[in-house]
Amino acid sequence: MNLEEVLAELEKAASPSTKKVLMKHGAKEPFYGVKVADLKLIQKMTKNNQSLALDLYKTGNSDAMYLAGLMADGKLMSKDELQSWVEAAYWSMLSEYTVPWVASESNFGMELASEWIVNPDENIAAAGWSTWSCVVSFLPDDKLPIAQLRMLLNRVKNEIHTSQNRVKYCMNNFVIALGSYVSELSDEALEAASALGTVYVDMGGTACKVPDAHEYISKSKSKGSLLKKKKTVKC
Repeated sequence: MNLEEVLAELEKAASPSTKKVLMKHGAKEPFYGVKVADLKLIQKMTKNNQSLALDLYKTGNSDAMYLAGLMADGKLMSKDELQSWVEAAYWSMLSEYTVPWVASESNFGMELASEWIVNPDENIAAAGWSTWSCVVSFLPDDKLPIAQLRMLLNRVKNEIHTSQNRVKYCMNNFVIALGSYVSELSDEALEAASALGTVYVDMGGTACKVPDAHEYISKSKSKGSLLKKKKTVKC
């Protein structure tokens, strides 16, 4: 399939109700409002064409950009391409999911995550914390920079309540990721989650809620699902 054919498929799969919901969360025109399940059906038709993924992201159409993230092979992405992606990720579905998925699988995941979290742009900083969350959720512990992650955990404890809105949300998820996927830091993350207390994030009038990090990690422990690494972060 080429770019025009994929965009035509996206337009055919448009859902007015989905579009309405996504606009409440921050999506902007032009986009169609395609359900993720339908995006995955279109993905199967594309055979994960890397060049096509790059072209889709460049359209600025949120549906196409999300699809690009599902299609793209992070290992084939350059640092400059990933930087371009994060700068174009104008709302949370792209900055906190699409870009971190691809960045975390690249050869620059931890490097970019470290650069992005100190960026003054809210979406880029949020992307950085989300990238770290992705990295720790699938990379084996022996390949993780434990000392650096411990420093980041302490940074969250000190800064989360005064950070930008979406950055707070992603910092909270980072604590959950450490507690759920990194053996050496699990107990420390649980203690940090307890110390954080309630994390207030403006969810834009939607029904979405900020997960309670302590409760989330504790439930994972009780279910026996703690510390089982993901095979992929894309969903």
